[in-house]
Amino acid sequence: MRILVQKYGGSSLATLAKVRAVAERVARTYKAGNRLAVVLSAQGDTTDELLALAAEMSGVPHRRELDQLLATGECRSIVLLVLALHELGVPAISLTGPQAGINAVGKHGEAFISDIDTGRIQRLLDQGQVVVVAGFQGINADGDIATLGRGGSDTTAVALAAALRADRCEIYTDVDGVYTADPRTVPTARPLSIVDPGVLAELTFAGAKVVHARAVELAAMEQVAVWVGGSFSDTPGTVVPARSDEVMLETRSAVVAVAHDTDVARVLVRTDAGSADPTPELLAILARHAVPVDLVARSGPHEDEYRVGFTIRGTDADEVLSTLHPVGVAKGWQIRVDTDVAKLSLVGMGLLTRPDYASRLLATLAADGITTSWVSISQLRISAVIRADRIEKAVFAVHREFQLEAE
Repeated sequence: MRILVQKYGGSSLATLAKVRAVAERVARTYKAGNRLAVVLSAQGDTTDELLALAAEMSGVPHRRELDQLLATGECRSIVLLVLALHELGVPAISLTGPQAGINAVGKHGEAFISDIDTGRIQRLLDQGQVVVVAGFQGINADGDIATLGRGGSDTTAVALAAALRADRCEIYTDVDGVYTADPRTVPTARPLSIVDPGVLAELTFAGAKVVHARAVELAAMEQVAVWVGGSFSDTPGTVVPARSDEVMLETRSAVVAVAHDTDVARVLVRTDAGSADPTPELLAILARHAVPVDLVARSGPHEDEYRVGFTIRGTDADEVLSTLHPVGVAKGWQIRVDTDVAKLSLVGMGLLTRPDYASRLLATLAADGITTSWVSISQLRISAVIRADRIEKAVFAVHREFQLEAE
């Protein structure tokens, strides 16, 4: 009997009617003879609403208490789904992250799953229960709830699939799979039937919202097969094989998709003449705060000063600036943060060995009057920083230039 892990996002659970529809899909999967674990996010905008409530009570909510509050969103979702499954005659039980044996390390709000004790889940699956697990949360060494940060429920689902040695992890979302561009931005975007895990990792890091980057990276490392599709449709969806060496019909073409990210800030750091290179210390500070860095640009040491630039998530900008400011004052750094930028990325295979692709990308943008600042090229991704108010026009132009439209 196969073991499947299914994950449903907040938009799939936004109303009671949608919860019942998800329950019907889960029931069909269960009755087809599968052992089934289901991971849920909080309903709709619940997490944002809880954050707003906390902000009303405290200007700077204590991270531990904030985690206690945010975890209630997923707990509500799992109970509602289990109640709906009981109405359909399906044996099911809800488990919080700690009850499911999910252990976490790291700071509150940005914890990582260290391991999962699957003993209780395995026993429940053997008893014929559908096990419904709260995503986004685990328990730390102090016995406290620790939330996993952005994309935490996706990560929970993949980690649980790896720990259970599940046959597949199914990610249900509000789009019908992975597309050549965000179909909400580019209506002519084409669905992809199969995507290399490395390519999908680049797509998600570059801004594709269909699956979180941490979850995709974990699936690739643990060789977990993933399927991505719509919660309320029967379309084929997108298969992400467990290994990159499996046949990739969709990725034989060098360019697979265009991704864009508006949650971007550009950080510029300049030092006085004769100062030491700030780059190692800058990156060490950001690493301690678990802030991902992309598109690093640095000048020196043959100039009179060091200039360092990099991009981060826009939502991290305030924290990064407040962290770097006192260090910068002490060392004489000049720090500037721009949040009116976005990142456009061409994602595929072998792009570094095809320099004409970067040339075409930049020429296409220039022809539409879109200027770029920083450009980065690797085998899987070509990224450029542009003004945020030009990003949609840029995505359309590049998607058309590389002939990614649906036929």
